[in-house]
Amino acid sequence: MIKLAKEIIEGRRIGRDDNLGIFTDCSLDQLCQGADMIREHFIGDNVDLCSIINGRSGRCPEDCKYCAQSAHHDTGCEIYDFLPESEILKLCKLNAEEGVDRFSIVTSGKALDGEEFEKSIHAFETMRDTYDIKLCASMGFLNTEQLIRLKEAGVTNYHHNIETSKRYFPSICTTHTYDMKMEMLKKVREAGLGVCSGGIIGMGESWEDRLDMAISLAEVGAASIPINALMPIKGTPLEGLPQLSEEDIIRTVAFFRYINPTAHIRLAAGRALMSNDGKLAFESGASATITGNMLTTVASATIRSDREMLVGMGRKVKKIK
Repeated sequence: MIKLAKEIIEGRRIGRDDNLGIFTDCSLDQLCQGADMIREHFIGDNVDLCSIINGRSGRCPEDCKYCAQSAHHDTGCEIYDFLPESEILKLCKLNAEEGVDRFSIVTSGKALDGEEFEKSIHAFETMRDTYDIKLCASMGFLNTEQLIRLKEAGVTNYHHNIETSKRYFPSICTTHTYDMKMEMLKKVREAGLGVCSGGIIGMGESWEDRLDMAISLAEVGAASIPINALMPIKGTPLEGLPQLSEEDIIRTVAFFRYINPTAHIRLAAGRALMSNDGKLAFESGASATITGNMLTTVASATIRSDREMLVGMGRKVKKIK
């Protein structure tokens, strides 16, 4: 694995025709060591911190089996329409002051449109003109015109997860297709936005599905890849699934780095399943994370603890002005 890591640093890229089984059969220690070499070469010690706000919650018509916000599931999740701009600006300001690199508005539903989309545009324009922070969005299946408007309002990256492999996707969602997601990512690229796309592991998929997802994300040129480890939610069809082991999460993070050497491999949901807030994952290829908390009362403490851990590892985070 060290030899392969050196080959990747020298320009080799892993594709579908390669023997992907090596990533599940090899020594985990060597895999992680190689992944960290690749991360250090292509990304360096910089860590990209992002934070999100749940701009609209619940009542989603899609039937994704993992999701608490789907109207198909009885989870008791909070339900509200698009937030007042003042609440969005308040959290954006906090994240900017705490040295977070980017801030994203995330909304439930198949797509944000109409008056609520217009509200998001105004919020993005205000944040762009007011705060020193990069802006991202995650608003479902938007059209090209909407994506261009987001870019003009200051958004740099658009987030749209493919969730899993093409083979396994129908087992997770039936109200939209994997091909629709890939077409959406094509529109994101054509609109000139950076592609942020990843998925969830631990939904009952195989190792081959995880590897396929990593390859697919390399093929679409994802610049940021959030890796979520399923935290089973009561009331969803996946509530009874066992939680992943830390070893399985670390192995996944590491081979995602081999297959996507120049992307930010971003820790997302499931960091609680790892020791020391995922420190080992940062030593195994991860170069970014979602930080903070949508509840403003605890966001500052969470961001600061992440920054303290990363600085202690010798990583570089955005300086607080």
